[in-house]
Amino acid sequence: MRSLNIASTGMLAQQLNVEVISNNIANVNTTAYKRQRAEFQDLMYENIRRPGTQSSDTGTILPAGVQLGSGVRAASVYRIGEQGSFTSTSNPLDVAIRGEGHFVVQLPSGEEAYTRAGSFQISPDGELVTPEGFIISPSITIPSEAVDIQINANGEVQVKFDGDSESVIVGQLDMARFLNKAGMEAVGDNMFLETAASGPPTIGVPGSPGYGLILQGFLESSNVNPVEEITNLIAAQRAYEMNSKVITTSDEMMRTVATLR
Repeated sequence: MRSLNIASTGMLAQQLNVEVISNNIANVNTTAYKRQRAEFQDLMYENIRRPGTQSSDTGTILPAGVQLGSGVRAASVYRIGEQGSFTSTSNPLDVAIRGEGHFVVQLPSGEEAYTRAGSFQISPDGELVTPEGFIISPSITIPSEAVDIQINANGEVQVKFDGDSESVIVGQLDMARFLNKAGMEAVGDNMFLETAASGPPTIGVPGSPGYGLILQGFLESSNVNPVEEITNLIAAQRAYEMNSKVITTSDEMMRTVATLR
């Protein structure tokens, strides 16, 4: 029976759906996490009677025909880049992006990665780094004698020394934009890599046309809505149960045929 295979593809699809939802819920408190959504497509159809073919010698046409589907498959797991809310931390090294853009990070391999998680720290050498110790690109060094750090909306990093009334600019935060940010490859640690799907990055300064602004002392929260995710989880569970019911029913029908005398 086709229904056995069809229902099994439905169960696999809903299993993937639950896995995506569970990852969203697990990252509900992850800085700058963007929720994901599983998208599905129907599989190929078998034409028992093809629509539009002639049904008689007089030229009458089948208006619908008979097409039997073979199930469902996962098409993609799409990342939704909706802006998350902002959480005040009062930490001068915490920065959030209000609008479009990613911070550029230099990986130990020399490759560049991109992130929206602006929970920066200072390395033993005074460089601005991520919590994993990866250097922000372009490199910004905070002098050890600095008593105050200010990062303005345009990404200028300024420090003030003891006894001075004026601040000194020690660096500039850059941002990268991608034409298709959903096509970036997630590699963990709130990092993304460029891919052929995302296209090459366009580097710019915060506040310039098309780029967001910097908020010092804030972090961008996850854009996961827990209530919505729980609702989706319940719907996925019910769909999984319905597909399993199809398999049970199909098995009972086959058993009925097998016991015919």
